[in-house]
Amino acid sequence: MDAQFDEQMMQRAVQEARAAADAGETPVGAVIVDENGDILAAAGNAPISTNDPTAHAEIRALRAAAQKLGNYRLAGASLYVTLEPCAMCAGAISIARIARLVIAASDPKGGAVWHGPKFFEQPTCHWRPDVAQGPFADEAGQLLKDFFKERRARNM
Repeated sequence: MDAQFDEQMMQRAVQEARAAADAGETPVGAVIVDENGDILAAAGNAPISTNDPTAHAEIRALRAAAQKLGNYRLAGASLYVTLEPCAMCAGAISIARIARLVIAASDPKGGAVWHGPKFFEQPTCHWRPDVAQGPFADEAGQLLKDFFKERRARNM
């Protein structure tokens, strides 16, 4: 995949994040593509609306892609996500055998790829995707800042 394709897929992930925010969810979006660049799944965060603490964008996209392919292993697939995955999502990414993980914004507080437990660097991690810094880091980060600023203002 080239930089232009990465930009297109991350732009789609940002759209999913915006839709999540519009639904009152934390604005995180994810897109999974196969090795040919065809979209297998796209999702935004939905733990509040689904009453499911595991309904992060990455998990929802992984589930949908696995259902579409009829296999929980998504070998050769790439995952584009607007925010650095947490430990739960990093674990699921490893189990799914995602080949490439492209992340827009880093998450020093809750991320588990570049921060915190650095999941893919642990000796107990059985599969490590290629990890890349993707486009739209500023835009994805601003979506989150604006969302939480508005949320705090409503709760005052």
